[in-house]
Amino acid sequence: ARFGAVMCCCGPCAMYRRTALTMLLDQYETQMFRGKRSDFGEDRHLTILMLKAGFRTEYVPTAIAATVVPNKLRPYLRQQLRWARSTFRDTLLAMNLLPGLDRFLTLDVIGQNLGPLLLALSVLTGLAQFALTGTVPWWTCLMIASMTMIRCSVAAVRARQFRFIGFSLHTFINIFFLLPLKAYALCTLSNSDWLS
Repeated sequence: ARFGAVMCCCGPCAMYRRTALTMLLDQYETQMFRGKRSDFGEDRHLTILMLKAGFRTEYVPTAIAATVVPNKLRPYLRQQLRWARSTFRDTLLAMNLLPGLDRFLTLDVIGQNLGPLLLALSVLTGLAQFALTGTVPWWTCLMIASMTMIRCSVAAVRARQFRFIGFSLHTFINIFFLLPLKAYALCTLSNSDWLS
């Protein structure tokens, strides 16, 4: 928001100027990826189109919206698979746009996409050490725990809501469910199934 470039204006909370939307409507309605029609990740796709057209995207912390969220693991993982594919696709679409917005923003978006890959690499390295030597990779465990606590603490301090530290518990879901799912999403980017 500091750079006027929120990268994804979430569907239920997003509002657009009518003139901006009508200007981009044709591109928005004909979203394609690798020659196939794609109709998910539409909120991120529309946000990128807005930024490419030179519009600013803002964050309004007081916005409130009602939406439907998954309340069981299987629908949650399907949602996350859809979102991962959308993120990877639209990050590719936005790469040439990012340097013109801000260097920090470019670094942040690359970090958001490389971060899970580096985490997956450390998990695989730790598993390999355990399998080959029978020893627990304490340094890997300590590094993952430290990075998690630092990230959650920074969010808690910035938001002034210390309940965000509880998100560190999400690390287990991230490592054992979401990382493999993101790898699968990266390998199946052309799949446009909605999955629900």
